[in-house]
Amino acid sequence: MKTLRLLTLVPAALAMSLVFNQVSFAETPIILIDKNLQTDPTIVNGTSGGNVKSNCGDITTAPNQVIKVKEPLPYLRLTVESQGKPTLLIDGPGGRFCVMADNYSGNKPEQSGFWQVGQYSIYIGDLSQQQYPYTLSISQQKK
Repeated sequence: MKTLRLLTLVPAALAMSLVFNQVSFAETPIILIDKNLQTDPTIVNGTSGGNVKSNCGDITTAPNQVIKVKEPLPYLRLTVESQGKPTLLIDGPGGRFCVMADNYSGNKPEQSGFWQVGQYSIYIGDLSQQQYPYTLSISQQKK
């Protein structure tokens, strides 16, 4: 009887272990930023677009990147480079902002200026309804 009970517990424990491991793989990486960025620019690569339709193009359900600003920053710049028609959606303490590529930015969505303390969810979308490799540049240097 004890052997039979053990055989029913092992698959359940294995299944729970797999569920918890899948959750940890799905976590979005967090970049901590203070007044002195360790590497300037900090470069992050990923894939733009996703299955969620939004006013800022197609995005993923989870953010591509999370940025945690530890102290007020007088200047921080985020720039996205990608094929297609990339967008930059920033959801943070000051609200939700969508930045589209335009001729002025060289078709690279960019948001710069003062950043307040808090956590920012960054989505790299695309208006072309496709997915492309992207490079997100995070810098405290003015152009």
